[in-house]
Amino acid sequence: MTGRIIRGVGGFYYVHGEDGGIYACRAKGIFRKTGEKPLVGDRVEISVVHEKDMEGNVDGILPRTNALVRPAVANVDQVFLMFACASPAPNFGLLDRFLLMAGAAGLPTVIVFNKADLVGEREMAEVMEIYGKCGCPVYFISTKAPDRQGGLDAAGTGSRSGQMAALRSLLPGKTTVLAGPSGVGKSSFTNLVAPDAGMEIGKLSAKIDRGKHTTRHTELFALPGGGFLMDTPGFATLNLAGADATWLKGQFPEFAQYEAGCKFAGCAHIGEGECGVKAAVESGGINPRRYESYAAFYKEIKDMRRY
Repeated sequence: MTGRIIRGVGGFYYVHGEDGGIYACRAKGIFRKTGEKPLVGDRVEISVVHEKDMEGNVDGILPRTNALVRPAVANVDQVFLMFACASPAPNFGLLDRFLLMAGAAGLPTVIVFNKADLVGEREMAEVMEIYGKCGCPVYFISTKAPDRQGGLDAAGTGSRSGQMAALRSLLPGKTTVLAGPSGVGKSSFTNLVAPDAGMEIGKLSAKIDRGKHTTRHTELFALPGGGFLMDTPGFATLNLAGADATWLKGQFPEFAQYEAGCKFAGCAHIGEGECGVKAAVESGGINPRRYESYAAFYKEIKDMRRY
């Protein structure tokens, strides 16, 4: 029988079988020998060991279309990167790192800022100043008041309730991974679009203004209109091991139109010398915050290669 892994907890992989049943499966020893590990989202072959107890074994993993490392998921069609407008304040460095992760996997990415009800138009406009040219659509929503009318979003493209409706329209027929730090509303969003999910929602720590890790494992939820949503645990770090400095430049699409102004082909946009990208940063064509992020990633990659 074939099926899809919808959850992995405590050494068990819960597989939604082609017969509609959910089977608790162990991975066969062959996976330990090959070093391959089943992931949530994998399409797998299983053998039923105890039909009454709905237990079985994962015998093999069918070919993947893609796989991410953190979160460790497979066969994803798109990524929703969710951060909060406030409480907790957005960590733009982490958001940029998430963008690199999705870019490395070649996945279409949507940036979602939740808790728009906690900020005004000025704060949203400041965010759009940073990410409006990053190559990904940006949405401002409020899971607390999803149907709230009035108040144009920062890009002036419609009401905040319209932003939520537009975001929902991207989900049917696709497998979407929802990633972001803790406390930004990922579980609330999951409960909103997949009412049967029943995700636990945690409160922020008043002491450090960070969310508790209420999502303890990655899980795949079927959506009412078709498609799946993966809610993933919040986490704070991602590394760039294996990344290439030349590849890095391509992950900042706002640089492209200014690279003709660089004196040398293959300019890294770092250090001294005539550089169209650095000139654009000074003139306001490229947001300084994004350039600072690029420069930090460039140094990180160079330092890793040095050692």
